Amino acid sequence: MTDNDSKVEKKQISILGCGWLGFPLAQRLLSLHSTWEIKGSTTSASKIDAFAKNGIEGFLLPLNPGFDVDRVALHSFFDVDTLIISLPPRLQQHDPGFYVKQVESIISEIEISRITNIIFISSTGIYPELNRIVVEDDVKTPEASASPDMVAAENLLTALRPERNVTILRLGGLLGYNRIPGKYVQGKKDMTTGSIPVNYIHRDDAVGIIMTILETGFVNETFNIVSPIHTTRREVYEASCAQFGWEAPTFAESNEKPDFKVISAEKFDKHYHYSFRFSDPLHFYYSLEDGGA
Repeated sequence: MTDNDSKVEKKQISILGCGWLGFPLAQRLLSLHSTWEIKGSTTSASKIDAFAKNGIEGFLLPLNPGFDVDRVALHSFFDVDTLIISLPPRLQQHDPGFYVKQVESIISEIEISRITNIIFISSTGIYPELNRIVVEDDVKTPEASASPDMVAAENLLTALRPERNVTILRLGGLLGYNRIPGKYVQGKKDMTTGSIPVNYIHRDDAVGIIMTILETGFVNETFNIVSPIHTTRREVYEASCAQFGWEAPTFAESNEKPDFKVISAEKFDKHYHYSFRFSDPLHFYYSLEDGGA
């Protein structure tokens, strides 16, 4: 038993969407808290063995938009104290409202479960380009959002308060390891967005922040989660291309500044004490392989 195990009571946690973020989170939790029980869901049968090898109880849970699985498995997955929902919306692949229906299906299971604590992974993509610093209260309704379905889903979950603790995390662009910004723009010509400040978060810090909440306690709040330094896209693209020997994009000169937003994470800082591993996106850790937790 580790020191942390002796200080923090045993927890049972399910991660709905145990993928690029959820899987390393589960690995990290188990490495620090050997008595915690972690369950993870996936829509890919090939991942179940990897879960088992890492001490994660795996569940194959398609959500189309309801759960296409037997009740025994579904009850077992939701039979926990804490649920982390890391469900990519994939809004371009589905009709409007599909994501909201998925979340409605999740809530139906939460309401008949013993779950008391919920973390919902949302996105700073909900904010329009307001050409200023933006805070959580700038978007509360789908009508005010650049992603109405995401905000509608958030609001469905916050309606579970105060009977359950619901923390909403609006993550910035999630990068690190094999998600390398330069990879997506290498060789592009005359880009016009080089001066835009980025709102990024490294996966290691996203994992660390979720762990901080799990270890120190939940609050019924919505938080922006981004690195505190907002480097420009041009700097980030050029640096990451240089690191891997890729052709850097070029940038067109323009008298008109493109629309932008700078996401503030001050609210989270007021509630939790967390020290970033990667405060500046110019110095994120990348590798051609995923790298695990």
